Amino acid sequence: LLVVAGSGGHTTEILRLLSCLSESYSPRHYVLADSDKMSEAKIRSFEQKRAETFSESQFSLDRIPRSREVRQSWISSVVTTLYSILYSLPLTFKRKPDLILCNGPGTCVPVCLSAFLLGLLRIKRTTIVYVESICRVETLSLSGKILYYFSDYFIVQWPDLKKKYPKSVYLGRIV
Repeated sequence: LLVVAGSGGHTTEILRLLSCLSESYSPRHYVLADSDKMSEAKIRSFEQKRAETFSESQFSLDRIPRSREVRQSWISSVVTTLYSILYSLPLTFKRKPDLILCNGPGTCVPVCLSAFLLGLLRIKRTTIVYVESICRVETLSLSGKILYYFSDYFIVQWPDLKKKYPKSVYLGRIV
């Protein structure tokens, strides 16, 4: 399992999802932006508590360059996203995840596109599960708009989004 964490609420939401998964989703490889210190602390705390229940709990942390900073121009974000994709390719190749779980941070786009590319090249087929953030009620996030076309399962938490995006799966509130 490869989990993409994002700063702020994205990490909190993804850890809530992970708390519902059995120990068979192990080892867990987390990917986060190189400048994201808060998520690392949250992940380490989560994994320490999980280790109290599951003694064989295994996880790792990997960092990639942030694809887009807050308030970064759209033009320059194309360049930084391409750089992040190039950085993600060897990481995705090394980890060869069976499943990627993500929920909207910009960091997930390069990772998912790298995994998608490895699948196209028949190196490793990875299932991509994208869960749109609970705060996205009427429109998708930019990450969601991109990964709607590349994910195997696209989960939304509001019925209006299911109506607008027929490929999505509506499960109600899951975080």
